[in-house]
Amino acid sequence: MTDRYAVFGNPIGHSQSPRIHALFAAQTGQDISYQAILAERNGFAAAVDAFVAAGEGPARGANVTVPFKEEAFRLAAQRTPRAEAAGAVNTLSFEAGAIIGDNTDGAGLVRDLKHNLGCDPAGRRILLLGAGGAARGVILPLLLEDPAELVIANRTEETAARLALEFANSFSRLPGCTVGVTPDGMGFPGLAGRAFDLVINATSAGLSGAVLPLPTSVFAPRCVAYEMVYGRVTPFMNQARDADARVADGLGMLVEQAAEAFFVWRGVRPHTAPVLAALKAS
Repeated sequence: MTDRYAVFGNPIGHSQSPRIHALFAAQTGQDISYQAILAERNGFAAAVDAFVAAGEGPARGANVTVPFKEEAFRLAAQRTPRAEAAGAVNTLSFEAGAIIGDNTDGAGLVRDLKHNLGCDPAGRRILLLGAGGAARGVILPLLLEDPAELVIANRTEETAARLALEFANSFSRLPGCTVGVTPDGMGFPGLAGRAFDLVINATSAGLSGAVLPLPTSVFAPRCVAYEMVYGRVTPFMNQARDADARVADGLGMLVEQAAEAFFVWRGVRPHTAPVLAALKAS
């Protein structure tokens, strides 16, 4: 019988995940179905239970998007080290009656940077903007790439400093996680005079059109500026272009994190380039 997968979110109508995974399945010859499911804001666990219990075929896994990633973390009976570090889950696997939680966001970002953009984080000075869930999901994978430094900046300095301290204290206790640098946290004013080779916007400013109070100095010569939001030009992207930075949006991260989830579920890693090209074309 066809293995079943889904993505849960609210809203969910905009999701590209069904199309992405259908393209992955066709490319790799995997017999799966994948659907988008709108879960009520207070009904995520019930929606997952209903999906697993449905009888059309075995439920093997699910993706989770806004606003349920933290609830998925609590729902999972087992969690991978990268999910533990992120404090959130975007990929569920259903195995022998158990729910296993993973987080593929950081792996997706790193693969997009390295394989699609030719921007290896190793040895780079990295500035991560934001201290919310999107930032948490990528800190450990970025640290594991051995950057020269990783600075977390947020409008509220205390939040950034607390997040940096949390990772400094906790990542060394995660199995198989050895990093060479300790993250630093600060407010935006502390960035004055600092320069970085890779600047990643993990704030929600791109969704609201808000302008971040960034000094132009943060964009070093030949800097890569990465906006996690995709499908629109944001003020961050405009500011980076004005500073002659190379600008990319988060569409590649979307495809790469989906490919990582597909690999977790099926043990096969699809080629992402044709899928990313198809999304860009449409």
